[in-house]
Amino acid sequence: MLGKSHFYHEAIKRAVSVFGTMFNEIDIQRENSDDSTSQNVRVPLSYGPKQKFIARLDQAGDIMDANNSRVAMTLPRIAFDITGLTYDAERKLGKLKQYKLHDASDNTVLRTQFAPVPYNINFGLYVLAKNTEDALQIVEQILPFFTPDFTVTMTTVPGTNEKRDVPIILSDVSYTDEYEGDFTSRRVLYYTLRFTAKTYLFGPVSSATSDIVKSVSVRYLAG
Repeated sequence: MLGKSHFYHEAIKRAVSVFGTMFNEIDIQRENSDDSTSQNVRVPLSYGPKQKFIARLDQAGDIMDANNSRVAMTLPRIAFDITGLTYDAERKLGKLKQYKLHDASDNTVLRTQFAPVPYNINFGLYVLAKNTEDALQIVEQILPFFTPDFTVTMTTVPGTNEKRDVPIILSDVSYTDEYEGDFTSRRVLYYTLRFTAKTYLFGPVSSATSDIVKSVSVRYLAG
């Protein structure tokens, strides 16, 4: 019954892409003793859970490159992943309400679609650094934009001109300093930022099309 017609609007995939794009151009600067900038570093961004990168740091001594040299993962680094999806009953819409969508290839054609289903996508953003200064530079370039939300505009359904504003809400910030062990252990600082994207999931778009009404004729009968 559910698989009567195939559809895939890439709603979750688009939300992940938009979320990651927000943080892919963050730089940090290193300064000399006279406060002049000595180095500008673009912070790499990767998709994956925090535990994956912490394990990679712990195993750095056992990993070799093509020249049999020991390599370590560079820090600082930003990682993010999806931590959950939840239905948002507060934004529930009428189930039988239909929307008219403009066809992207022909703006004079309309298609119909039932009301979307509101879902919250939870993200975790992880800032990993080897010193406090680098971590603070990254975090302070993120937090001022979330008060506590930042709204982005997304194309929701491919093949149409449908766009929606999606609030991305910062819900929590936590800090951890992994500095246990002897002096040979590598220090890792990381901040964990929790976000919620209030987006929608969409059902199939009807294959039937209808023309847009551009003019009407009205006649009045008096008496």
